[in-house]
Amino acid sequence: MGSSRLLSGLLLCLIAVHSGASTRYAPDWDSLDKRPLPPWFDEAKFGIFLHWGVFSVPSFGSEWFWWNWQQEKSAAYVQFMNKNYPPGFTYADFAPQFTAEFFDPDAWAELFEAAGARYVVLTTKHHEGFTNWGSPVSWNWNAVDTGPHRDLVGDLGNAVKKRKLHYGLYHSLLEWFHPLYLIDKKNGFKTQYFVLAKSMPELYDLVMRYEPDLLWSDGDWESPDTYWNSTGFLAWLYNDSPIKDKVVVNDRWGSGCSCHHGGFYNCADKYTPSTLPDHKWEKCTSVDHYSWGYRRNMQVNQLMDEGNIITELVQTVSYGGNYLLNVGPSKEGLIMPIFQEKLRNVGKWLSINGEAIYATKPWRVQSENATVSIWYTAKDTAVYATFLKWPVENVVKLQSPKPSPSTNVTLLGLTGTLTWKQDPECGLLVNLPVIAPGVFPVEYGWTLKLDGVN
Repeated sequence: MGSSRLLSGLLLCLIAVHSGASTRYAPDWDSLDKRPLPPWFDEAKFGIFLHWGVFSVPSFGSEWFWWNWQQEKSAAYVQFMNKNYPPGFTYADFAPQFTAEFFDPDAWAELFEAAGARYVVLTTKHHEGFTNWGSPVSWNWNAVDTGPHRDLVGDLGNAVKKRKLHYGLYHSLLEWFHPLYLIDKKNGFKTQYFVLAKSMPELYDLVMRYEPDLLWSDGDWESPDTYWNSTGFLAWLYNDSPIKDKVVVNDRWGSGCSCHHGGFYNCADKYTPSTLPDHKWEKCTSVDHYSWGYRRNMQVNQLMDEGNIITELVQTVSYGGNYLLNVGPSKEGLIMPIFQEKLRNVGKWLSINGEAIYATKPWRVQSENATVSIWYTAKDTAVYATFLKWPVENVVKLQSPKPSPSTNVTLLGLTGTLTWKQDPECGLLVNLPVIAPGVFPVEYGWTLKLDGVN
């Protein structure tokens, strides 16, 4: 009898442990918002965003070309079409010209790895509705049936995963001119013809077919999450999907959701907080100031330079965010050399300073010192102070760290320790080496590693 009770007790304990390990989430925000974010996302810090689609064919204005031309009837777009295309030319006529003949997914993946990115997010479908995979609910308006005649989503995913990068899929919930969406819109979103026939089937298909690490939702703003069936989908995603333990999602699941519900928060395009947020977030921005998609007429002075990119990356990570940097490939499947150069230069910087970026946490102070702009991160017992301007006197003044007799200071990228002293008024004074211009391997942003400080 005693041994029977013991076995019963052990069985109950095993059941309890198993039940605790398999949390079920209800299809409501109160439950879904309690799901812990898989740790890989916070550790990754830096990702590459890719806006690629039929809009890459006209490659004029922005990825909102169709809307600006047909809905807004913007003069610049109308004139562009009248000047360059015959009367009666439709947006659908661009699709066969979306050829992607030079698309080399392995070359792309090599570039992203060299850039220091830890994840890649590809547009599977933008608001135009064209899908970059053979969506069974997007007949003849997808990259397999027309244009490239390739599964662009799958091909890039295979290449990215071979390099151990995380793969994310952007998906627009709405489609500007889809007849079923326009009916639902006319009905005040009281009907769900489009959601049931198009949007939700696509999301389930993407998950089951590609098993992505991240779903980057967009196109949600015109209607509530109840129209999109967002909470039901996310409950399935977290509970029963093949990626339930690893998948990360953002916050664009219905009007009013951004910055309030979902996984990590985007809040808005190019969101830049001025204080430390209390929720994991991501800043998405584009190398091209004017567009997320490729523009044939872009000018160098309309692009971010490496100094701006590194500055934003450092500031974003210091505030606990991830930095998702966008480039727009061409219709042929090329990432322009100027984009490649910028990404590789960021990778060169990260190869030296990545220790202060990857897998770090915000420190008790995020920034200080307006003259050289110092930004802090922390990992294990080390504190990292990245300064964005080299001080004229070759002395960095750190007001926040509190040194001890065992404090050790090094400069990432150089061997040896740096001398320092404590000043009652200025704090910690670190003597930098005198380095001739062009000798140090990076031109923007240098990082002090501080061991033994509080």
